[in-house]
Amino acid sequence: MNPDAHRLWRGPRWTLAMLLACLGMLGPFSIDTYIPAFSGIARSLGATPVEMQQTLSAYLFGFAVLNLFHGALSDALGRRPVVLWGIGAFALASVGCALSQTIGQLVFFRALQGMSAGAGMVVSRAIIRDMFPPADAQRVMSQVTIYFGIAPAVAPMVGGWLFVGVGWHAIFWFLALISAALCWTVWRALPETLHATQRQPVHVGALLRGYWQMMRNPHFMMLALASGIPFNGMFLYVLSAPVWLGEILKLQPTQFFWFFCMSVSGIMLGAWLSGRLAGRIKAKHQIRHGFVIMLGTSLVNVLMNLLGTPHPFWALLTVSVFSFGWALMVPVVTLLVLDLVPERRGMASSVQAFIGSMANGLVAGVIAPLVMHSAAALALTSIGMLGIGIGAWLWVKPRVT
Repeated sequence: MNPDAHRLWRGPRWTLAMLLACLGMLGPFSIDTYIPAFSGIARSLGATPVEMQQTLSAYLFGFAVLNLFHGALSDALGRRPVVLWGIGAFALASVGCALSQTIGQLVFFRALQGMSAGAGMVVSRAIIRDMFPPADAQRVMSQVTIYFGIAPAVAPMVGGWLFVGVGWHAIFWFLALISAALCWTVWRALPETLHATQRQPVHVGALLRGYWQMMRNPHFMMLALASGIPFNGMFLYVLSAPVWLGEILKLQPTQFFWFFCMSVSGIMLGAWLSGRLAGRIKAKHQIRHGFVIMLGTSLVNVLMNLLGTPHPFWALLTVSVFSFGWALMVPVVTLLVLDLVPERRGMASSVQAFIGSMANGLVAGVIAPLVMHSAAALALTSIGMLGIGIGAWLWVKPRVT
């Protein structure tokens, strides 16, 4: 923690949480905003469904790979420069997407968007731990998760309105505009939170050794898996939404917002409760509660899908309750990851984000297309991903103090 933290941010704590949430929201917002325009973009550029899926996979894999470097660079150069350069690059890549005339150009600029979008998410986690002691950090992390949860609900509606009213290019002009506004806000308002005595020199050899040591540390890796992989049990349904909602649940496009609203409500309620519980119960107990909720909901989801035809009411409700359980436990696990290497919190956040993002890319590019046409396959795949997270947590739990 920065010893001068109490002097760096004079405003209310919730305003800092909102700014950090906006930094973290930029990445997922740029995924969900353009999904309603998939078919329109494909027609405009003469692209196949597989080529359109590549625009998503390129973004997610670019996001994953560069996440390895954002945090480590922020440990050396400071938090502010990395965030500002990342958001600025994202704004330029968004302009490139808006001006794309071929599917190849769009894939290229989407990859650049992904490479730069992760800077805000990765560095914002390190900023929280720079500024607050553990219990307060959990409360702020929970507030960030609440605001962060707004993006998946709002983004598809904004994208749909822009696509219908103006055209798909307007979606990327909009992303360029909001990223430019966010860059200006960070430049004006966000202080440098990394204390000068805590900066780490940039040596490629030392950097690579640091990555290797973290990835060889089973304690670190199991915590990263426990926080990142269960998210894909919910994210799978987001990626499969056009088929799952339209073909399986027989919802009209105008009814899709119910899915996003219910999922986000679960995230926001779980994050709120996580903040309320900070410092009141043990971290291990809160994490256990989150996993129990996700497991119970997943078992009900599998059973209902195997025994009958899915109905929108309970199908959407199970994803919402799953989201609640995930948001209840993930702020706690994230802080445990960062506190394993307090001298390299930026790097720890990078590796954690890399693992989660690689899993997201694998789900988006390989797993979701294979299972999205079957409700039972979606349910079984979702609980399988949760099982990986539960297994990782059960392994590391005895080693958590």
